[in-house]
Amino acid sequence: MKLKAKRYNLRRPDPVAPAAAAIAMAPPTPRPTPANTMGSPRVTTSRPAGQPHPPVEDDGFGSAPFPTAKDQIVAMMDASAPPASRDTAALDLEQIRKEGLTGRQLRLARRMAQKHGMPATSDFDAVRLLRAAGINPFQKGTILELITPEDGQNDPQSTALTVPARGDGVQLPQTIKPIQVPSTELRAEQSHISDIQKIQRDIARRRRRRSALLMARLCFFVLLPTLLAGWYYYFAATPLFATRSEFVIQQAEPAGAGGIGGLLSGTQFATSQDSIAVQGYLQSRDAMLRLDADLGFKAHFSDADIDPIQRLDAGATTEATYRLYKRNVKIAYDPTEGIIKMEVIAADPQLSAKFSEALIGYAEEQVDHLTQRLREDQMSGARESFEESEAAMLKAQRKVVELQEQFKVLSSEVEVSLITTQIGQLETQLSQDRLSLAQMESNARPNLARMDPLKRRIATLEAEIATLRSRLTQGENGGQSLAQVQSELLVAQADVQTRQLLLAQSLQAMETARVEANRQVRYLSLSVSPIPPDEATYPRAFENTLVAMLIFAGIYLMISMTAAILREQVSA
Repeated sequence: MKLKAKRYNLRRPDPVAPAAAAIAMAPPTPRPTPANTMGSPRVTTSRPAGQPHPPVEDDGFGSAPFPTAKDQIVAMMDASAPPASRDTAALDLEQIRKEGLTGRQLRLARRMAQKHGMPATSDFDAVRLLRAAGINPFQKGTILELITPEDGQNDPQSTALTVPARGDGVQLPQTIKPIQVPSTELRAEQSHISDIQKIQRDIARRRRRRSALLMARLCFFVLLPTLLAGWYYYFAATPLFATRSEFVIQQAEPAGAGGIGGLLSGTQFATSQDSIAVQGYLQSRDAMLRLDADLGFKAHFSDADIDPIQRLDAGATTEATYRLYKRNVKIAYDPTEGIIKMEVIAADPQLSAKFSEALIGYAEEQVDHLTQRLREDQMSGARESFEESEAAMLKAQRKVVELQEQFKVLSSEVEVSLITTQIGQLETQLSQDRLSLAQMESNARPNLARMDPLKRRIATLEAEIATLRSRLTQGENGGQSLAQVQSELLVAQADVQTRQLLLAQSLQAMETARVEANRQVRYLSLSVSPIPPDEATYPRAFENTLVAMLIFAGIYLMISMTAAILREQVSA
């Protein structure tokens, strides 16, 4: 690089004289205008009508004025330069602008003019002055000479740019095409961008309008009703007192209960049906009518001291009173513990406690009523079974007596035993007599006088034994035999024994039913007694106001969504 610079310095003429001559002969150039938004100075030049303004390129100096544009030199040039030279300079600048030089080339030309001390007022004026001085600002060698060599900082020739002679083969850089007028497509695109920006501004304006309208609607449909509800709960609502009580329904199982009933005895599952039945009764119209008849429930809530919203009209119907009753008498059943929780609300704490005690009494009566029919059924069944068993036993006993009287036999077994005893004795005597007769006949010369009475005795014994035997199996004079009498008596006596056993079991069942009936099988146990409160329980102003706000907000949201959907459907 150093050798090339020296070679060019030998061929380049002194640049000072041409530069001075160019300064003296150059026509006055227009002054620079204030910097634009890109930081480059704008040059006010005359151009034909309709000629597009050349693009402004960044010169790398920011918004500061050109350092070599001295006001005195410019004024001197404007004053000394003839009008013809100024027109020529303007034409040269216009031709340079039409070349379409890039911003980098213009910056290089400015730096080169600054290095030579030329008073250029713009980038294009720098190119004009350099060319007027015979310097090609875009030649490669000229650009390389802008770099100061390391070992020639104090050499005046090393800092001077060499100007090659004209016609040495140096060619100017190829220029770009001049800027043309925007096409219709570009205009359409710019128009499209403008339409988009207008739509965006319209959308932003609509959003602001919708936001204001939304806030107005929220204030009217949500905040204003919430404020009214809060004012009512805090200042106008009548204070109400709630009396809470808890009770459980228990069942007393007899000792030794087994099976599934024994497993469930003593738990909440054994009395769940009764608890649900009692809960339903306390929430029924029957309980409300009894409470009204006993303590004046309807008259209490029709008092003029209660606010109009919670007050019951004097001529209110039963249904209206029942709705108020369900709102002020809250009963809940906990199946996990088997406890019934009751809350009674009234304007007077003492009256609220009385209402609660009356409802607990109704619940206890309902529990007794639920078990009363069961106890009555058990007792009536046991009593009827005992009476039937007793009647059957007496009938069987009378039949046995009738048979005894009919056959004139107290006991068939006794009669049979007597006859069998007699037959046995006669058989013994008959056997002895037969042995004696056989002994006599065994003699060679038996004694007939002794044998004849013995034979007659044997015949008599045989006849008596046959008579006794016929009494056991044959009836006398066409009557029933002792065997028949004995069988009928045995059947009658067995029937009597069976009836006696059934009578004993019926008696035991009746006694058991009587014991169960005397005991309270299901009873109501009060775990939390009703105590009148000393402070008002309702209304809960903050919670109720918050709930009212949420309700109004939900209603407004649903209406807004429905309206938006309908509007979308209509617009589609």
